[in-house]
Amino acid sequence: MSITFPYRRPYFAAAMLMLGGASLASGQTTKALKATPNTLPARAAARFKLTAPDLESKGRITLTHVFNGMGCNGQNISPALEWGNAPAGTKSFAVTMYDPDAPTGSGWWHWVMYNIPASATGLPAGAGNGRNAPRGSAQGNTDFGTKGYGGPCPPVGDKPHHYHITVFALKTDRLDVPGNATSAYIGFNLNANKLATARVTGLYGR
Repeated sequence: MSITFPYRRPYFAAAMLMLGGASLASGQTTKALKATPNTLPARAAARFKLTAPDLESKGRITLTHVFNGMGCNGQNISPALEWGNAPAGTKSFAVTMYDPDAPTGSGWWHWVMYNIPASATGLPAGAGNGRNAPRGSAQGNTDFGTKGYGGPCPPVGDKPHHYHITVFALKTDRLDVPGNATSAYIGFNLNANKLATARVTGLYGR
Protein backbone atom coordinates (compact mmCIF):
# COMPACT_ATOMS: atom_id res chain seq x y z
CA MET A 1 0.00 0.00 0.00
CA SER A 2 1.39 3.43 -0.89
CA ILE A 3 0.99 6.57 1.20
CA THR A 4 0.44 9.90 -0.48
CA PHE A 5 1.90 13.05 1.10
CA PRO A 6 -0.23 15.94 -0.10
CA TYR A 7 2.44 18.56 0.78
CA ARG A 8 5.37 16.77 -0.82
CA ARG A 9 5.21 18.69 -4.08
CA PRO A 10 5.19 22.24 -2.53
CA TYR A 11 8.10 21.29 -0.23
CA PHE A 12 10.02 19.85 -3.15
CA ALA A 13 9.42 22.98 -5.24
CA ALA A 14 10.56 25.25 -2.40
CA ALA A 15 13.71 23.21 -1.88
CA MET A 16 14.55 23.38 -5.56
CA LEU A 17 13.99 27.13 -5.53
CA MET A 18 16.40 27.55 -2.59
CA LEU A 19 19.04 25.38 -4.24
CA GLY A 20 18.70 27.35 -7.42
CA GLY A 21 19.12 30.64 -5.55
CA ALA A 22 22.21 29.37 -3.76
CA SER A 23 23.70 28.18 -7.04
CA LEU A 24 23.01 31.56 -8.65
CA ALA A 25 24.60 33.42 -5.73
CA SER A 26 27.64 31.15 -5.89
CA GLY A 27 27.98 31.75 -9.60
CA GLN A 28 27.76 35.51 -9.13
CA THR A 29 30.45 35.39 -6.42
CA THR A 30 32.70 33.34 -8.67
CA LYS A 31 32.21 35.80 -11.51
CA ALA A 32 32.97 38.71 -9.18
CA LEU A 33 36.17 37.06 -8.02
CA LYS A 34 37.22 36.38 -11.61
CA ALA A 35 36.42 39.94 -12.58
CA THR A 36 38.51 41.37 -9.73
CA PRO A 37 42.27 41.31 -10.38
CA ASN A 38 44.41 39.51 -7.84
CA THR A 39 45.01 41.80 -4.93
CA LEU A 40 48.54 41.46 -3.59
CA PRO A 41 49.99 43.25 -0.56
CA ALA A 42 51.52 46.57 -1.52
CA ARG A 43 55.24 46.30 -2.11
CA ALA A 44 57.12 47.47 0.95
CA ALA A 45 58.95 50.73 0.54
CA ALA A 46 62.65 50.34 -0.13
CA ARG A 47 64.58 50.27 3.13
CA PHE A 48 66.71 53.23 4.19
CA LYS A 49 70.26 52.01 3.62
CA LEU A 50 73.79 53.10 4.50
CA THR A 51 77.07 51.86 3.01
CA ALA A 52 80.71 52.69 3.79
CA PRO A 53 82.73 51.92 0.65
CA ASP A 54 86.02 52.77 2.40
CA LEU A 55 85.73 49.86 4.83
CA GLU A 56 87.46 46.62 3.88
CA SER A 57 85.67 43.31 3.52
CA LYS A 58 83.92 42.21 6.69
CA GLY A 59 83.94 45.81 7.88
CA ARG A 60 87.60 46.04 8.86
CA ILE A 61 88.74 49.62 9.51
CA THR A 62 92.15 50.54 8.10
CA LEU A 63 94.81 52.89 9.48
CA THR A 64 93.49 55.61 7.18
CA HIS A 65 90.56 56.03 9.55
CA VAL A 66 92.29 55.17 12.85
CA PHE A 67 92.98 57.89 15.42
CA ASN A 68 96.37 59.62 15.54
CA GLY A 69 97.32 59.86 19.20
CA MET A 70 96.91 57.99 22.50
CA GLY A 71 99.33 55.37 21.18
CA CYS A 72 97.59 55.00 17.80
CA ASN A 73 99.26 56.11 14.56
CA GLY A 74 96.46 56.30 12.02
CA GLN A 75 95.61 59.15 9.64
CA ASN A 76 92.32 59.91 11.41
CA ILE A 77 90.32 60.57 8.24
CA SER A 78 86.56 60.03 8.45
CA PRO A 79 85.32 57.35 6.00
CA ALA A 80 83.17 58.08 2.98
CA LEU A 81 79.51 57.22 3.47
CA GLU A 82 76.65 56.71 1.03
CA TRP A 83 72.94 56.41 1.81
CA GLY A 84 69.67 56.12 -0.06
CA ASN A 85 65.92 55.50 0.16
CA ALA A 86 65.38 58.05 2.90
CA PRO A 87 61.76 58.12 4.12
CA ALA A 88 59.27 60.71 2.91
CA GLY A 89 59.35 63.84 5.04
CA THR A 90 63.09 63.77 5.67
CA LYS A 91 64.30 67.34 6.23
CA SER A 92 67.91 66.69 7.28
CA PHE A 93 70.39 63.98 8.20
CA ALA A 94 72.86 63.34 10.99
CA VAL A 95 75.72 60.87 11.37
CA THR A 96 77.20 59.38 14.52
CA MET A 97 79.99 56.90 15.24
CA TYR A 98 79.95 55.08 18.57
CA ASP A 99 82.00 52.33 20.20
CA PRO A 100 79.95 50.35 22.76
CA ASP A 101 83.00 48.20 23.61
CA ALA A 102 85.14 51.00 25.03
CA PRO A 103 86.05 50.24 28.67
CA THR A 104 84.35 53.34 30.07
CA GLY A 105 81.02 51.99 31.28
CA SER A 106 79.27 54.24 28.76
CA GLY A 107 81.02 53.50 25.47
CA TRP A 108 82.81 56.16 23.40
CA TRP A 109 81.46 58.75 20.95
CA HIS A 110 83.84 59.13 18.01
CA TRP A 111 81.86 61.37 15.68
CA VAL A 112 78.69 63.45 15.63
CA MET A 113 77.64 65.46 12.57
CA TYR A 114 74.19 66.99 12.18
CA ASN A 115 72.18 69.56 10.17
CA ILE A 116 73.23 67.75 6.99
CA PRO A 117 70.89 68.96 4.19
CA ALA A 118 68.09 66.68 3.03
CA SER A 119 69.53 66.80 -0.50
CA ALA A 120 72.68 64.93 0.64
CA THR A 121 73.12 61.29 -0.31
CA GLY A 122 76.34 60.72 1.62
CA LEU A 123 79.56 62.24 2.92
CA PRO A 124 82.95 62.29 1.19
CA ALA A 125 86.01 60.93 2.98
CA GLY A 126 87.32 63.56 5.36
CA ALA A 127 83.99 65.34 5.85
CA GLY A 128 84.39 64.79 9.59
CA ASN A 129 87.73 66.61 9.37
CA GLY A 130 86.20 69.65 7.68
CA ARG A 131 87.01 68.56 4.13
CA ASN A 132 84.08 69.17 1.78
CA ALA A 133 81.56 68.91 4.61
CA PRO A 134 78.00 69.71 3.44
CA ARG A 135 77.11 73.38 3.62
CA GLY A 136 75.27 74.20 6.84
CA SER A 137 76.29 71.03 8.67
CA ALA A 138 77.65 71.14 12.20
CA GLN A 139 79.76 68.82 14.33
CA GLY A 140 79.38 68.00 18.01
CA ASN A 141 81.87 67.27 20.74
CA THR A 142 83.19 63.73 20.92
CA ASP A 143 84.62 61.86 23.90
CA PHE A 144 88.06 63.02 22.79
CA GLY A 145 86.96 66.44 24.05
CA THR A 146 86.97 68.02 20.61
CA LYS A 147 84.59 68.48 17.69
CA GLY A 148 84.94 66.48 14.50
CA TYR A 149 85.89 62.93 13.68
CA GLY A 150 88.07 60.91 16.04
CA GLY A 151 88.98 57.46 14.77
CA PRO A 152 89.25 54.12 16.57
CA CYS A 153 91.97 53.64 19.18
CA PRO A 154 91.06 50.69 21.40
CA PRO A 155 93.35 49.37 24.16
CA VAL A 156 96.11 47.04 23.02
CA GLY A 157 95.11 43.40 23.41
CA ASP A 158 91.34 44.00 23.38
CA LYS A 159 89.21 41.98 21.03
CA PRO A 160 88.27 44.07 17.98
CA HIS A 161 85.84 46.78 18.96
CA HIS A 162 82.58 47.43 17.10
CA TYR A 163 82.22 50.93 15.67
CA HIS A 164 78.58 51.66 14.87
CA ILE A 165 78.22 54.30 12.17
CA THR A 166 74.60 55.45 12.03
CA VAL A 167 72.82 57.87 9.73
CA PHE A 168 69.61 59.46 11.01
CA ALA A 169 66.84 60.70 8.71
CA LEU A 170 65.24 63.56 10.66
CA LYS A 171 61.88 65.31 10.54
CA THR A 172 63.47 68.67 11.30
CA ASP A 173 65.79 70.68 9.09
CA ARG A 174 67.87 71.88 12.04
CA LEU A 175 68.64 70.67 15.55
CA ASP A 176 68.26 73.37 18.15
CA VAL A 177 71.22 72.44 20.36
CA PRO A 178 73.94 74.62 21.92
CA GLY A 179 77.34 74.66 20.29
CA ASN A 180 78.97 73.02 23.31
CA ALA A 181 76.37 70.23 23.56
CA THR A 182 77.64 66.80 24.53
CA SER A 183 77.23 63.81 22.24
CA ALA A 184 74.60 62.38 24.59
CA TYR A 185 72.62 65.65 24.49
CA ILE A 186 72.72 65.68 20.70
CA GLY A 187 71.86 61.99 20.62
CA PHE A 188 68.75 62.68 22.69
CA ASN A 189 67.61 65.24 20.13
CA LEU A 190 68.43 62.94 17.23
CA ASN A 191 66.25 60.17 18.64
CA ALA A 192 63.44 62.62 19.40
CA ASN A 193 63.37 63.75 15.75
CA LYS A 194 64.25 60.60 13.81
CA LEU A 195 62.12 59.15 11.04
CA ALA A 196 64.48 56.25 10.36
CA THR A 197 68.06 55.13 10.89
CA ALA A 198 70.52 53.01 8.92
CA ARG A 199 73.76 51.55 10.21
CA VAL A 200 77.03 49.93 9.24
CA THR A 201 79.50 48.51 11.75
CA GLY A 202 83.27 48.60 11.39
CA LEU A 203 85.75 46.49 13.36
CA TYR A 204 89.18 47.45 14.64
CA GLY A 205 91.59 45.99 17.19
CA ARG A 206 95.30 46.26 17.93
